[in-house]
Amino acid sequence: MSDLSNKVILTIAPTGNVPTKKLTPYVPLTPQEIAADAYACWKEGAAVVHIHTRDKDGNPTSDVEVNREVMAELDRYTDCDIIRQVSTGGRAGKSYMERGQMICLSPDMSSLATGSSNFPAKCNFNDPETVSYLAAEMLKYNVKPEIEVFDTAMIWNAIRLAEKGEIKTPMHFNLVLGVAGSQPATVDALMYCYQHLPKDCTWGVSAIGKDHVKLSTIALALGGNVRVGIEDNIYYSKGVLATNVSLLQRVKNIALAMGKEIATPDEARQILGLTPKKQ
Repeated sequence: MSDLSNKVILTIAPTGNVPTKKLTPYVPLTPQEIAADAYACWKEGAAVVHIHTRDKDGNPTSDVEVNREVMAELDRYTDCDIIRQVSTGGRAGKSYMERGQMICLSPDMSSLATGSSNFPAKCNFNDPETVSYLAAEMLKYNVKPEIEVFDTAMIWNAIRLAEKGEIKTPMHFNLVLGVAGSQPATVDALMYCYQHLPKDCTWGVSAIGKDHVKLSTIALALGGNVRVGIEDNIYYSKGVLATNVSLLQRVKNIALAMGKEIATPDEARQILGLTPKKQ
């Protein structure tokens, strides 16, 4: 096995639940658009695509058939081995069974928030029953959770779940910074989370807002990975709308300037402990 210690995993989050075509024409909403953006970002170095889906009216949905269509569209790009990570976020489904219905498609990874927090206008509701159900579905279908840390208690909740055998170790964490109502996009918040992560885990950062470039750079310096995308930031700079490719290219160039190497999907699978690409 080659040395992976200097490799950086770049994740693209192209869609999310909030951006609309009215806010930015560059957000991909249909399965075809999402797959095309994922492919373009893969060609620029993205190893993982974080998938949110929308219904025909552009509203967030967890519908298994829409997710299946996204997977089918990705399959059309036969040379693309990007790691597929689906979202079980609370905005896209009311019950935990609705939110987790696409896990049966056996994607490589799935998001798992291990506690509740606030979004700007509503609660990001993840009670213990919901978390345990989603974690059990991921175990059942051999899907690796990405622990979404909107607030610091989610780190300790994940550790407790691992101790009970509900999550396999080593775990992978995504430190989400800058969601209004949850932990801020500050250096102090990043450092606190980083200092309390399990020693054997892998981790990355998703930063929302004007300081996302600075915080992504600090995460890279600490040995972490980075997620970017229109889900998290619709602007490239003040008044300039971003594309998913432009956000991915910038963080890639920062990583390369720091002497890092960009992990391929195959290398990212090794780092994250995923099974080889499904044929």
